[in-house]
Amino acid sequence: MYETKTTQEKLKLLMKIVLPILITQVAMYMVTFFDIYMTARYGTEDLAGVSIGSSFWVPVYIGLAGILMSITPIVAQLMGAKKKDGVKDAVQQGIYLAVILAAIVFCFFFFGIDWLLGFMDLEPAVNDVASRYIFAMSLGLVPLFAYNALRSYIDALGATRVTMFITLMSAPINVFFNYLLIFGNFGFPELGGPGAGMASAITYWLVLAIAAFIIHTNEPFKSFGIFRKWARPSLTRWKEITGIGVPIGISIFAETSIFSAVTFMMSVYGTITIAAHQIALNFASLLYMLPLSISMGATILVGFEVGAKRASHAKQYSWLGVGAAVTLSVISSGILYFLREPIAELYSSDPAVIGLAVQFLIFAALFQVSDAVQAPVQGALRGYKDVNITFIMALISYWVIGLPSGYLFATFTDLGAFGYWVGLIAGLTAGAITLSIRLLIIQKKLAAQ
Repeated sequence: MYETKTTQEKLKLLMKIVLPILITQVAMYMVTFFDIYMTARYGTEDLAGVSIGSSFWVPVYIGLAGILMSITPIVAQLMGAKKKDGVKDAVQQGIYLAVILAAIVFCFFFFGIDWLLGFMDLEPAVNDVASRYIFAMSLGLVPLFAYNALRSYIDALGATRVTMFITLMSAPINVFFNYLLIFGNFGFPELGGPGAGMASAITYWLVLAIAAFIIHTNEPFKSFGIFRKWARPSLTRWKEITGIGVPIGISIFAETSIFSAVTFMMSVYGTITIAAHQIALNFASLLYMLPLSISMGATILVGFEVGAKRASHAKQYSWLGVGAAVTLSVISSGILYFLREPIAELYSSDPAVIGLAVQFLIFAALFQVSDAVQAPVQGALRGYKDVNITFIMALISYWVIGLPSGYLFATFTDLGAFGYWVGLIAGLTAGAITLSIRLLIIQKKLAAQ
């Protein structure tokens, strides 16, 4: 990374950082995308089971992995302040923390998932698929969390093309093992939905191995000696990482878990509705990779400029990110609205599922703009290391406004299951507005110093 002078130079650097992140995010999401897509082609019950399993898996994993995202602003600010000696220790402590978090999540799923599924009114076959899918995914927790720590380090150095290369390899690996384990090809067991979880776990181990090899053998990573002379676990460092990371994780958990909560509450509408809802959510989440990637790029560049004491430059990067995301969201909305029927038909041949999914996709198109504002604003706030107030705002927006209003629309109007999507739109819009105000306050405070 380097200092830029003009807005054009800043936009060019932002795109240079963001494009590899976008390709990386899409490739990472393709693991989940192909799990849902290929399971949908296998059967509706397996799709519903994987949907329920994912609804437990995604918010818990992403929320705790979000803690490790704090490594990005920590390393970025160290690099901006030319304090390179502190990078190795920060990353090693992050890896220690990643293993601990993975163990916690594994125990949570191993001992608690059947108990949690028991609270849902699921068909026995759907319940069985969900339970086995989550257990299979859990076998890949350690490499998944460790890779998140390493990826945050790589991205903080501005080498986003490296993570792009690593993650691009994950999608074909995952599809290959899905083909073997979901459908039972070439003599492998036909596992259906749980086979998608096993394929993902195998993929996570291979991706970690590739990342570790590149970091250990290639510059600029090799010179930091991340895997040499391991320091002892440091509670002080863990406190710094979690002090920034826990609010980030809770904020991400608040956003992702509301979608899971909606999926759980839709279980009363039956397997067809769950499957249609998941199709719309799955494709909308793929398009969300655009603002999310810009958000991650904003964290890196804002953190770098804050570390270098260039407040005005950090401010410019913040709003350039928002502008770029909003522009792209218009295209995303158009894709979801005008191509909603072909999108639904990609996933399923069941007319009932397709008909409902087409309607859900209309609502998915409506919340693209709100998503496009709140994601890069949150990314910029993380670059400023302003995370505590941010996660409180996220909790209120999603859980105090979004989910309750969705329940009211679904229960007391003729919208039915679609009412929950109206609530999602309300929560995302509230988050976009309040977080933007917070960003303005932080920037004004920093400019006055």
